[in-house]
Amino acid sequence: MSDTHAPILLTGVNGQVGSQLLPLLKCMGAVVAPTREQLDLTNQDAIRTMVRALRPRWIVNPAAYTAVDKAEKEPDLAFAINAIAPRVLGEEAAKLGSNVLHFSTDYVFDGRGTEPWREDDAVAPLGVYGASKLKGERELASSGAQHLIFRTSWVYGAAHNNFLRTILRLAGEREEIKIVADQHGAPTWARSLARLIVHTIKQSEAKAAMEKIELSDAIQPVSGTYHACDAGETTWFGFAEEFLRLAQQAEPGKRLARLVPITTADYPTPAQRPSNSRMNCEKLKNNLGFTMPNWRDSVGSVLSEIVAQSKA
Repeated sequence: MSDTHAPILLTGVNGQVGSQLLPLLKCMGAVVAPTREQLDLTNQDAIRTMVRALRPRWIVNPAAYTAVDKAEKEPDLAFAINAIAPRVLGEEAAKLGSNVLHFSTDYVFDGRGTEPWREDDAVAPLGVYGASKLKGERELASSGAQHLIFRTSWVYGAAHNNFLRTILRLAGEREEIKIVADQHGAPTWARSLARLIVHTIKQSEAKAAMEKIELSDAIQPVSGTYHACDAGETTWFGFAEEFLRLAQQAEPGKRLARLVPITTADYPTPAQRPSNSRMNCEKLKNNLGFTMPNWRDSVGSVLSEIVAQSKA
């Protein structure tokens, strides 16, 4: 289906990645971005009805159940959104010749070791959230739709509730903040992921046009799973430390809380977190020609955005 006039269907428009994607995708043609009220991803019939009515050329699916701890008590809801919905989207896309861009997570791994995870490493999720996202990957892969799955980690941005904004708020309210320092990974800016999606769409559509082939045929050689997170690595403590260092530079006179490193054992949670969330993104660069920015550069950009918002 190479009709570039067909719309793009974007889920999760009010989420961190979806909200970054919407303005970028609008520059590429018609975008239909239903809110949660307009499209209930737990309702299979509603999903099928919308996809069949729109006949989109792309389905971009950053929507997810991401409440890692609550998922332990709400497994049915987590699997409905994270596993069944991607299957239904894939099945409908396969019938129409549409193409699916989907997001997954580092939580599909058990977090052992210190080496960055590759796409073909053995998966072993530690909890319901990771298991539901892994199931979604497999359901989409077996749906028959041409697809790309992007596993990412530690997503944040200047808007919405996330680790970074929580740290900034607490730093102005408390004397000290205790932060886990033995979980390793890469914070990933939501806009980095949005730019990756736009790059993938533009590259695929240009290839289809140049070679005069169907869009699904252009995607087929690179279809599969990719790791996509900002470059470099740190810990949650290191992430917070760098952000507050930059925040202090931006406002030298402002008092900010002192950070105290703790272990995962010092901060028990209902769901177990992987201690190693490092991800190897070489396949992304080699197959799609896209290089994610360094997480430190992204943090600086997000701080600038937050400062600008506060002055507006």
